[in-house]
This record gives sequence, C-alpha cells and structure tokens, in this order.
Amino acid sequence: MFSRRPQEPIGASAFGHRDASFAIVIAGMWPDPAENEANTKWVKDYDAAIAPHSMGGMYVNFASADDQSKVAANYGANYERLREVKRRYDPSNLFHLNQNIAP
Repeated sequence: MFSRRPQEPIGASAFGHRDASFAIVIAGMWPDPAENEANTKWVKDYDAAIAPHSMGGMYVNFASADDQSKVAANYGANYERLREVKRRYDPSNLFHLNQNIAP
C-alpha cells in the first residue's frame, strides 16, 4: 500500500505509484499452523484498517501469486498505457507470469 507524496512524473516508468511516500509491507509469518486462522485474520484486519489511507495497489515486486486481481491498481495511472504496449508487442501473451498485464 502506498501513501501519497509529490515526486517524479507518473508516466516516467511502468511503476504505478512514483508519488508514494511509503510502501507498507505486511509480512505475516508464524511457525505454528494452529495459529493460521487468528494470524491471517490479524493481517487482513490490519490491511483493512490502513486501506483508507492508501493510494491503492502495491509495488508489484511485493505482490504474490494470489494478487493477480490487483494488477490494474498496482500499475495505477500507467495501467492502460502498459496494456497498449502489451497488445502491441506481446498480443499472444507469451510473457504472462508475474503480475501479468493481459493484452
């Protein structure tokens, strides 16, 4: 999650949140599987609590395999431009892993 700060032009790279002041990483890990339900709830509750202060999306290198639904938010204002690049140079979607932008 990002919070806003004026910085470089948004379209200067594929990175969608160049004007963010912070990148918050929630790394929930614990050794005892018996704690999965309670700790997963804590992580989700924390995420929900800070979401109103967020720009939406996340740094794509922080995203996991189950974050594909957040790709558009992750690239922010650059998403449509990147989709056009993908349509032009990879219309068959050969490069489809790691936070794929569908052509």
